[in-house]
Amino acid sequence: MKPKTAVLVVDDDTAHRTMLRTLLSGWQYDITEADDGESAIAQVEGHPFDLVLIDIRMIRMSGLEALPKIKAINPAIPVIIMTAYSSVETAVDALKKGAYDYLTKPLDFDELKLAMERAMEHRQLKEENRLLKESLGTHFDSRNIIGQSPAMMGLLETVAQVAPSDATVLIEGESGTGKELIAGIIHYNSARKEGPFIKLNCSAITETLLESELFGHEKGAFTGAERVKEGKFRLADGGSIFLDEVSEMSLSMQVKLLRVLQEREITRVGGERVFTVDVRVIAATNRNLKEAVAAGRFREDLFYRLNVVTLTLPPLRDRRDDIPLLAHHFLNHFTEKNRKEIQGFTPQAMNRLVRYDWPGNIREVMNAIERAVVLSRSDYLDESDLALTIDEGNERDLVLPDNLSLDEVEKITIIKTLEQSQGNKSETARRLGITRKTLHKKLKEYEMM
Repeated sequence: MKPKTAVLVVDDDTAHRTMLRTLLSGWQYDITEADDGESAIAQVEGHPFDLVLIDIRMIRMSGLEALPKIKAINPAIPVIIMTAYSSVETAVDALKKGAYDYLTKPLDFDELKLAMERAMEHRQLKEENRLLKESLGTHFDSRNIIGQSPAMMGLLETVAQVAPSDATVLIEGESGTGKELIAGIIHYNSARKEGPFIKLNCSAITETLLESELFGHEKGAFTGAERVKEGKFRLADGGSIFLDEVSEMSLSMQVKLLRVLQEREITRVGGERVFTVDVRVIAATNRNLKEAVAAGRFREDLFYRLNVVTLTLPPLRDRRDDIPLLAHHFLNHFTEKNRKEIQGFTPQAMNRLVRYDWPGNIREVMNAIERAVVLSRSDYLDESDLALTIDEGNERDLVLPDNLSLDEVEKITIIKTLEQSQGNKSETARRLGITRKTLHKKLKEYEMM
């Protein structure tokens, strides 16, 4: 049976809360109640709600105070604000701080139902993610895929289409974003899944040894070659080979790799015999190969051979909705591994995790949580356990010339912040404290749209 949508109703007006419980229960929602902001925060910390419906004005902690703390615990949870007509301006301010929508009291029941159904797109996204993971097969443990953000959903949908084919795949993404994990998913959900999956980091091996690692060598081919060695391509015959950091290959090695992709043949170093290989190539890079081609550091013909299908893994700062999921995943893993009994994160710790930019991506999250678990002496990880320094907009990097007008200062600040956010307009707007609409308007004025 499909589980009911879990809704937290927060209102200090007992009669209004009772009315909502009766109404929403009739709409088949699973209702939990709280009578002030502090109770709501405690409920969200302990239970996985799909939606929060919260009043702004309450005797103790207000909805406006509780909102950022709820979003810090779970940034992905939609929060609908309820407000009297006199506080609509406050509700609009709440939208800027992360509320999904606001409704005015007395509530219009049709409007309430429509707003909740729209908000449930968040829940539907999680369900689609689960089904998509199931479509990726059972051989590979899809539980390792942590994420329900639109960016990850789009990526996994493409992976599900690409995996059954035999196409060469190029995976782009910053270090630590999970390129090897995606390569494994592709292999283990392809027709080659019963064959070998061989991995090689091209940047970790010198050029001389890389040729031997890839193609093998004959006995006596060079000093130290005391026996025949099979290369990775022959070991991967009938399966897939994952070439990580392929951009680090020298131009001469790129020529040899191109020949293998074109001819499906290899020759051992120091040998003459030609071996035919049946291997699917999955390559990865943390660099922009188009720029490398333009700079003459990467062969254009090899780029097009590798670039049959390109998958781009988003950095973690561009899918912040997934950070709480990753944090809890690693917390569970490392508490069990270190025989600790840590229950979760304080709101301040989760706020720190979500706001940090994670230049090392998922690998850095894992390391930060492991360190915090090992050193923590309390039941909940606090921000002091995380040792993460947040750069508030990198203001110190912004040096302005003298005698600028206010408009010129504003333009430079916006452009600089956009660069620091790597083109992410949502993140730029957040750092500047303005709406995306205002940012778009400014960028149009600067002819950058």
